[in-house]
This record gives sequence, C-alpha cells and structure tokens, in this order.
Amino acid sequence: MKYKYTATTAAGKKTKGVMEASGESDLYEKLRQQELYMITCSEGKVRSNKMRIKAKPLAEFSRQIGTLLAAGVSLVRALAIVAGDELTKAKYRDVYGKVLASVRQGVTLSVAMEEQGEAFPELLINMYRSAETSGDLDKVAMRMADHYDKESRMKTKIKNAMTYPIILLVLIVAVVLILFTFVIPQFSELFGQMEELPALTRFVMGISDVVIKRWYLIIIGVVLFVLLIRAIAEIPAVRFQLDRLKIRLPIFGKLLKVIYTARFARTLSSLYSAGLPIVVALPIAASTIGNAYIEAQFEVAIAGVRRGDNLSSSLMGIDGFIQKLASAIMVGEETGSLDTMLDSIADELDYESQMAISRMLTFLEPAMIIIMAIIVGVIIISVIMPLYGSYGAIENSAV
Repeated sequence: MKYKYTATTAAGKKTKGVMEASGESDLYEKLRQQELYMITCSEGKVRSNKMRIKAKPLAEFSRQIGTLLAAGVSLVRALAIVAGDELTKAKYRDVYGKVLASVRQGVTLSVAMEEQGEAFPELLINMYRSAETSGDLDKVAMRMADHYDKESRMKTKIKNAMTYPIILLVLIVAVVLILFTFVIPQFSELFGQMEELPALTRFVMGISDVVIKRWYLIIIGVVLFVLLIRAIAEIPAVRFQLDRLKIRLPIFGKLLKVIYTARFARTLSSLYSAGLPIVVALPIAASTIGNAYIEAQFEVAIAGVRRGDNLSSSLMGIDGFIQKLASAIMVGEETGSLDTMLDSIADELDYESQMAISRMLTFLEPAMIIIMAIIVGVIIISVIMPLYGSYGAIENSAV
C-alpha cells in the first residue's frame, strides 16, 4: 500500500514523500530507519504511468538539473528549462512537465517524480529524496548523471556486441526457409516416382510441405509459444528458478555474475555516497540487480548488517556475486573508504564484463555458423541419399 507522509528530520526540517508500507506502523519504522520522524500520513494514489524512462534520458535529465542548480538556477526554473527542451522526446517532456506542475504546487521533487508511476526508477527517486534532506541536490544529480551514463554505455556495448549474432540468426532462418520452400520442392516430383524413401528424406519433405502449405500455423504456433513462455516466466516461483539457473549456465553464468555484481556495486556506491544508511541502501540496490534469486538472499544479509555484522561478511554468502566484491568491501571497511572501493570495483567489473562478452561472442559466432552448417548438411544429405539409392538400383538392374 502506498502512503503519503509528512515527516521531520532530527534537525527539525519537514519533508514530504510517498512510501510503500504494509501499514502505518510499518511506515513509521521505515521512516525511522531513514532518520525521519513521521508527523502525518494518509493512503496515497500514485498515477499509473507504465512508461519507463531509459538510462540515457535519465542521465541527460539529471545532468541538466545538476548543472542548472549548481549555477544558481531555482529548481522550478531548471525543471521548466528541461521540460521545454526541444531535443527531448515528446513523451519525456510530458512527464517532466507533470513533475514541474507538481513542484510548483509545493511538492518536493522526489515526490513529484514518484507520482509519475514507473517513469522514474526507485533508485533515482530515493537518491533525490536523500539529497533534498542533505541539501546537495546538485551534486547528487550530477552523480546520478554519471551513474546512468555508465549504465547506458554498458547496455549499448551489449547491444552492439549482439548485432553480429543476430544477423547470423536471421541468415540461418532465411537459408532454412529458402531450402524448404524453393529447393526441396524441386525434388518432389522425382522423389514421388521412387518406391521407398529414407526416413530422413521423408522427414525433410514433410517439414517442407508444412512450411509451404501450413505456414500460417507455424506463425501462430511460434507466437503462442512465445506468449506462453513469457506468461510462465512472469510467475514468481518460475522466475525465481529461472534466475537461479541463469547464474549456473556454462560460460554465460559467469558473465551474468560479473554484470550483476557490477550493477549492485555501482548502485550501492551511489546510495552510500548520497548519505543513505547501509540498511536502507541495501534493499534499494538489491532491487536494481535484475535477478529475483539474488535479491531474495538479501533478507539474511540485511538482517546480519542490522545485528552489527560487517557488510563484507554479510554479502560473502550471497550466491550470484563474485567473491571479489566482498574482498573489495572488506578493504573499504578497514580503510574507511567504502564508497571509493565500491566505485573502483564497479569500474573494474564493468571492464571484466566487456571482456567476458567478447569471449562469449568468440564462442557464439562460430557455434552459430556450425549450427547453420549442420542444418544445411542434413538437408543436403536427405536429398542425396535417395539419389544414390536410385543410382545403386539402376546399376544392380543393369548387372
């Protein structure tokens, strides 16, 4: 349930916001963890906007806000400039305009952003909420601009790396369709005159017949299969098991572990540097990992930190992170530079993930070529086998 609240800091500064809680007592405890003291609360309705702003526009939004605020421009005027930027997509300008309208009514920036449904990520909202309390909104905005810049570059590199495998996949599908719809039918009349065909040839001819005469059933079947898989994957228990399987896959599992660890380290570093307590920052950082299996293990880790355990020892037992993370955090705890070490390990893991992607593609590209060669080879063999059989029969009859 969403609650709108008014709270005060230990210094007596009032703040407003929206928070998810099971009840008023749960809301009170969550605010206390953030060193806020609830004054009033009420059930709040958040707009059901399902559009999510991507990493690159988020980086541009934060950078503009941070730059303008650092230059002495008021928040309202800064938002007006951002909302009126013609280079920004219309759908994003519309969201920024709604944020501006709420801020003009006296709502804080973090609450105005939260009112936009799923447009802004929870991480950015919490970072801005913390900055509003500390008065460092310009610095936090610039830090989040760097954060989403790195996230955008990482996603772009992954997309670029997958371009060639996708082209290969399309080529494989195109070659198979050409063989089944144009090449194989050329032999239908010849094979029809033969008394008996090899099983492989009958199988290939059957597929060719279905592709030509029942192509619409194949399309419907593929669409229904994809929709069914997506629906099943959305079931929490199934998603949990799938996410658990991901980190155990050969080759890909190690790559995913590196990506998950780097994402968590960068997010936790941003939250911790903004002044959020570790017990508050951990669940937020965990929600950005993108793996339900890893996220579920954080209940034990957070409970350990609340008992007074070191962060490094609490994270060491999480299945899905590489051990280098816990080692780096341990060094940060010992030297008192946890945020610096988190940033450092995140940069290092980003580089390692890029190298791992390169190695993965080195394996994937020839593997896809081999698959295409096998498919084409099977079809060629299915055509040659009856031809050799007919030549053998003719030779035997001549003898």
